[in-house]
Amino acid sequence: MAESTPTTAPQLSASSPASPPPATSVETAPAPVTPASPTTAEQSAAESQIAVDTNPIYHPQQLDTDDDDNDSALGDENALSTASISSSILQYRKLHGRTYQNFGGADKVEYWAPNDDAQNDQLDINHHLLNLALDNKLFFAPLSKPTRVLDVGTGTGMWAIDFADEFPDCEVTGIDLSPIQPTWVPPNCKFELDDASQPWTFPDNHFDYIHFRYMIGCFKDWPAVYREAYRCLKPGGWIEHMDCTADVLSDDGSLPKDTVFVEWKKVFKEAGDKMGQTFEVVDNDNYVGWLKEAGFKDVKNTLIKTPVGSWPADPKWKEVGQFNKHMLEGGIEGLGLYIITNVLGWKYEEMQVFIAKVRAGLRNKNWHSYCVWGAAWGQKPYE
Repeated sequence: MAESTPTTAPQLSASSPASPPPATSVETAPAPVTPASPTTAEQSAAESQIAVDTNPIYHPQQLDTDDDDNDSALGDENALSTASISSSILQYRKLHGRTYQNFGGADKVEYWAPNDDAQNDQLDINHHLLNLALDNKLFFAPLSKPTRVLDVGTGTGMWAIDFADEFPDCEVTGIDLSPIQPTWVPPNCKFELDDASQPWTFPDNHFDYIHFRYMIGCFKDWPAVYREAYRCLKPGGWIEHMDCTADVLSDDGSLPKDTVFVEWKKVFKEAGDKMGQTFEVVDNDNYVGWLKEAGFKDVKNTLIKTPVGSWPADPKWKEVGQFNKHMLEGGIEGLGLYIITNVLGWKYEEMQVFIAKVRAGLRNKNWHSYCVWGAAWGQKPYE
């Protein structure tokens, strides 16, 4: 097991989880949204949507792309590892009213999370709650005046933008399958379309630091992706990967052993096994082993608990928990929709019933639960 480095956030070790922030006797979270089960009108709308989306599952969404093809925020024709934005990329695939990336077509890239505004809002909330949990610390690797940084799977680009603000002399590049990043960014930050599961076109020994975050279920061969990062890092450069597990846990016995969260974890395990794209990146320190396999040295890791709900007594962790609960409640359908219906083959109605149970679990004020995030970082040896 890799060396564990202390942080200011509550931590766990893989062998013996630490206790969570202390619970309060009074729950102060905002009142839960009513009700978990759909209304008759909602059921009728859902049935209508199912009829539309039965076959095929995905449908192109026609968009006006005349102005988007020349968006300077997405890089120019000389930018490294950049795909031009064609109308097909912007004709997002649809599944039960949610949109998904269309980079290279569904038969080439299987990414399970939506790219619509609803899910992107949850990504931004997640970025904020992690900033709160980590006291605005964007990385754990011991960086010193980086000049070129790559953010793989940048999503809405919030981490890349914050990093570029913190290091104005550093060139920060964020890559993703979808052009969902903002146009107004720091002058030292740019975004490019790229599929990191394919061989990278960045040159050897190019970056000082390569960052991954929230990438579970993305790649079939993590060691191969890490090897590409190794090649593209300068000698002495650092890689860092921060991700979560599918677990919702508790340390004080308040969470029964047979909650819906057990099934939630099982769903992601089965879907990852079926896709060949595991969701168990942080579990059992898997990413630590893969980093070492790719050649990285001085690999260290740490784990952080993010409470679900406002049960912690500590004001900081109470706020983290409130944002976490809000993010999960709003994003839970997007997290589960594709893998439950398209990968595991459940009916849409079955998925909605299950999601309602998960939401009810998240709202349970008697359960002092938390999610687990992990970060691992390592260095490319000097040659």
